[in-house]
Amino acid sequence: MFEHVFTPIRIRDMELKNRIIMPAMGTRMADENGNVTDKLVAYHAARAKGGCGLNIVEVAAIHTPSAPAHFISISEDCYIEGHKKLTDAIHKNGGKAGLQLWQGSIAVSMDPKAKIFVVSDMNFGPYTLKAITKEEIQEIILEYGKAAVRAVEAGYDCLEFHLAHNYLPHSFLSAGFNHREDEYGGSFENRCRFPLEVIDELRRNMPEGMPLFIRIDAQDDMLENGLTIEEIIRFCKIAKEHGVDVLDVSRGNIITAATMYEVPPIDVPNGFNIENAAKIRKETGMLTIGVGRINTAKLAEDILAEDKVDMVVMGRAQLADAEFANKAQQGRVEEIVHCVGCNQGCYDGFCDAANRPHITCMRNPMIGHEGEYEFQKVSEPKKVWVIGGGVGGMETAKLLHEKGHDVTVFEASDMLGGEFLLAGEAPGKAEMKMAAMEMAAQTEKLVTVHKNTKVDAEMLENADVDEVVLAIGSSPITINLEGADKLEHTSAPEVLRHEVQPKGKVAVIGGGLVGLETADALAVDGCDVTILEMKDSIGSDLGSLRKIAVMMKMQELQVKLLPNSKVCKFTEEGIVLEDGTLIPCNCAVFAVGFKSNDSKELIEVCEKKQIPYHVIGDAKAARRALDAIAEGFEVARNM
Repeated sequence: MFEHVFTPIRIRDMELKNRIIMPAMGTRMADENGNVTDKLVAYHAARAKGGCGLNIVEVAAIHTPSAPAHFISISEDCYIEGHKKLTDAIHKNGGKAGLQLWQGSIAVSMDPKAKIFVVSDMNFGPYTLKAITKEEIQEIILEYGKAAVRAVEAGYDCLEFHLAHNYLPHSFLSAGFNHREDEYGGSFENRCRFPLEVIDELRRNMPEGMPLFIRIDAQDDMLENGLTIEEIIRFCKIAKEHGVDVLDVSRGNIITAATMYEVPPIDVPNGFNIENAAKIRKETGMLTIGVGRINTAKLAEDILAEDKVDMVVMGRAQLADAEFANKAQQGRVEEIVHCVGCNQGCYDGFCDAANRPHITCMRNPMIGHEGEYEFQKVSEPKKVWVIGGGVGGMETAKLLHEKGHDVTVFEASDMLGGEFLLAGEAPGKAEMKMAAMEMAAQTEKLVTVHKNTKVDAEMLENADVDEVVLAIGSSPITINLEGADKLEHTSAPEVLRHEVQPKGKVAVIGGGLVGLETADALAVDGCDVTILEMKDSIGSDLGSLRKIAVMMKMQELQVKLLPNSKVCKFTEEGIVLEDGTLIPCNCAVFAVGFKSNDSKELIEVCEKKQIPYHVIGDAKAARRALDAIAEGFEVARNM
């Protein structure tokens, strides 16, 4: 099964057992000083043990003054020991280890102590950043070489030079960023000078048999005077002559909306960048890695079988399931926990440094805890009722079963999945529904499930049960407005489930994620849609990259967005706002949020019978699936 994915490949002296690459994704698992931590070692070891062919360790700073906190560093000899521990762990678990060498330019601004280098003078907030000097350029080049020496000593099998995402090397190469007038700017040849000098310095400090990868952008999206794919091809041909072996073809930059292509959300099509990679591969004749929402073994196999690229990046696929590669190779595809591109734990979690110490994953709360948590069989199994079959309840049930408990799930509706199924009804989000159905099948295979069964106080009173998990979810909030009998109105879930199909002019009341996705569905069906949001911002509950993609879709569909619009009453003509403005419409759709379903009676029974209970997910407070699954995980882990 998946013979192309699991065919070995040799690059110089390095042989990979398969074509699956774990890319260099930022984790914030390094300590404040950039040291490799036990968390990071265990995280990478788990993916190597899970069957990954090559782990590329993330964005390693090569220059101490410009190294941000909590990013790993290779800028001093003192870091070698930690990296050696990391490569030893990857090798011990059957994988190969690469290190991505990185100078982050404006990306290091997340740490106010880190020095920012820019290719040309740049307005940056209230002040101007001065361009890197020629002396500093030479300093950085030499630091790349020293970093390579340390990486070799630490036992890495290959190196990757990060030359994308408007970090410093990419900024030199792209005329969209590079406005210099010396020998490092202007002509294409001059713009190539700095990255080629780095490549030469790296090769001078690497063994002949050690492969050198470069991560490049296929093109500069949404950037005036940015690189074209033809220029990238031209550069890669030159880089090949300077000793580069492999092209890792990415997209995006952190200064425009194209940043969404760096960690593409569910709104971006699967494999969206593969044709670019295939073109670059064909024109350069170089080994090429395909990147871009490749989250299933079948998609990876199809891409490789069609001979479009030589290897595939499967990063978030292996965040969601560290055993992804092993399961695929062994034909256990139905057991794989698939990434759905929600970005809640990986990208949003990475950016939320104030509340999260490191990345996580909605589908896999184990991330960052691989060396700490173990799910061992309990010596005294309990009879556990999980009341509610949404994703939080299913996560709890699956893990409790793994620990040896006797688990029964009760679901009031005819399907497991809860609001995750609803999320999957929005246009372009079928992966969400598929993931909910996969999770349901996995749960039903492991534990007893009773659907169409609403547990009430009497049923619980008579139950022989040792512990209870209350995961009964939430329901849409309804608002009673003056004139409710004068205008057709419905709820967002009814629209998304196609139970109601409004026509003509439709006003969606509520501009959060559900409101936006409802507007998307309505507009795709041909409605003239207006979103009314009482707050001053629409989409405030979306992560930054999903918000970019969703707002672009709203513009494309010509959905009208009206923040600061508090609904006052309905009339036969439409909706009247608090300021008296009339919004003409044929139908109103409520998308004003969800409220927890009432667990009070069930809690009273548990307390009366002294049955330990846990309230999780939306039953505790209406939030995201990330929270529900994490809480289910914690309950199961500690029971």
